[in-house]
Amino acid sequence: MSHYNLPHNHGQNIERVLDKMPSVKGFTNIAFLFQQLDDPTRLRILWLLCHCEECVCNIAAAVDMSAPAVSHHLRILKKSGIISSRREGKEVYYSLSDTQQAKLLHRSIDALFEISCPTNQ
Repeated sequence: MSHYNLPHNHGQNIERVLDKMPSVKGFTNIAFLFQQLDDPTRLRILWLLCHCEECVCNIAAAVDMSAPAVSHHLRILKKSGIISSRREGKEVYYSLSDTQQAKLLHRSIDALFEISCPTNQ
């Protein structure tokens, strides 16, 4: 008998699937990551940072927003670990994080827009 206490046995081996299911904390972390992408402006900023490293002023100009508004979105993306930053003098540059999750998002975004990554051409 299953240790999952399932009410029905349909012979589909759900127990084997459930044994591989990530933890609730894992799902919570991934849901948080996806929540960061629920804003079109953040997606535009992320798309840009998938393909180049840039400062707040240039990002703001590229997406036609104020620098403080862009900084707000950058803070959210950075908190989620999708992007990272580096300081050079007084300037802060943002880019896609070098993580498996960020790289997967990059590939997914490019695939959804049906484009080839401009930096790979």
